[in-house]
Amino acid sequence: MATPEPGQRSGHSRVPDAPDPLPISVVDNHTHLDIAREGEDAPDVGAVIAAAAAVGVDRLVQIGCDLPGARFTVEMVDRHPAMLGGVALHPNEVPRLAEAGSLDAAYREIEELAAHPRVRVIGETGLDYYRTGPEGVGVQQDSFRWHIDLAKRTGKALQIHDRDAHDDVLRILEEEGAPAHTVMHCFSGDMAMARTCVERGYYLSFAGTVTFKNAKGLRDALSVTPLDRVLVETDAPYLTPAPWRGATNASYLVPLTIRAMAGVLGVAVPTLCQAVSDTSEAVYGPW
Repeated sequence: MATPEPGQRSGHSRVPDAPDPLPISVVDNHTHLDIAREGEDAPDVGAVIAAAAAVGVDRLVQIGCDLPGARFTVEMVDRHPAMLGGVALHPNEVPRLAEAGSLDAAYREIEELAAHPRVRVIGETGLDYYRTGPEGVGVQQDSFRWHIDLAKRTGKALQIHDRDAHDDVLRILEEEGAPAHTVMHCFSGDMAMARTCVERGYYLSFAGTVTFKNAKGLRDALSVTPLDRVLVETDAPYLTPAPWRGATNASYLVPLTIRAMAGVLGVAVPTLCQAVSDTSEAVYGPW
């Protein structure tokens, strides 16, 4: 299906204009090309990659966090050299699978898909207490532990989803022992949590939310994160950076987030770009 050009209208809203290109290419550390927002066509993967490359986002990590998404991810990383992949069962998916009696089978398939050499991430996994009630907490925590173990057994990076569950996420990582490369996807904690994550050697990935007017606490967290622990992402098709908040997100909008982050960190844009590029390859390996 076609992807609208910047400035056109899609099923959701006007498509954001392309920002000025970055001076040094970076990685979109977390995107979902298997997901379309309600009323919109599925993304044209080739067009998404081309639009991103045109503004200096020449590599991306596609995340499949249910079985159809994980299968899609493995198929796409074989087709597109710009793309690496991640596979897991999202914490909101796990209680549904458990209730249906199919969680063990899903684990087996995720482990098989994770063996693909261009799948470099186990994720996104973690905890979500916003959409899943207390009855789902136990199985979510068990699943988080399972994914941590899989990341360590396979030597792959771990990407963590954390919504309204900061304390338990940090506790379980400490109890299980975090993998060597542990990424807090779409970091949403405060300055104190950022410091804890940095002390433990985790990486913090910031999405378009860091550009929102009401996100001072998130910018404070970024300000205490060393350059060699910083990653950037879209979480597309969601979390579009300002001034396009509410529109459909895509990897070509990463430059807006990068420039905002550089301002918070007090570094030149090329300096941040080089750091993000180098750190991404340190975490995920070469593309």
